[in-house]
Amino acid sequence: QVQLVESGGGLVQAGGSLRLSCSASGRTFGSYAMGWFRQAPGKERDFVAAITWSGGSPYYADSVKGRFTISRDNAKNTVYLQMNSLKPEDTAVYYCAAKYGMVTTRTDDYDYWGQGTQVTVSS
Repeated sequence: QVQLVESGGGLVQAGGSLRLSCSASGRTFGSYAMGWFRQAPGKERDFVAAITWSGGSPYYADSVKGRFTISRDNAKNTVYLQMNSLKPEDTAVYYCAAKYGMVTTRTDDYDYWGQGTQVTVSS
């Protein structure tokens, strides 16, 4: 069982930056692939970024490639999402998710989810 708690969301102007954090419980955090997803009002939950259990081979949605960076610190049971050059279309609730084993970009593959943190980008 893994419990996830996101933090770091907020209101930022276009072009600004935010860093989201996701703290995980459980001693086997290092065995889980981790992902970030987001959901805007009235839209489906979409993939943003994911990272393997070892921290290698990050994956990104095309819409955030070159602006967002996912990383993890297994010693701290934490995964991060550094978001730069934010745009109004990045406004959404951002969710952290975990799955045992191989990393994927599919929402349905993830077993554990945090409660979400709101990111609002003003123009």
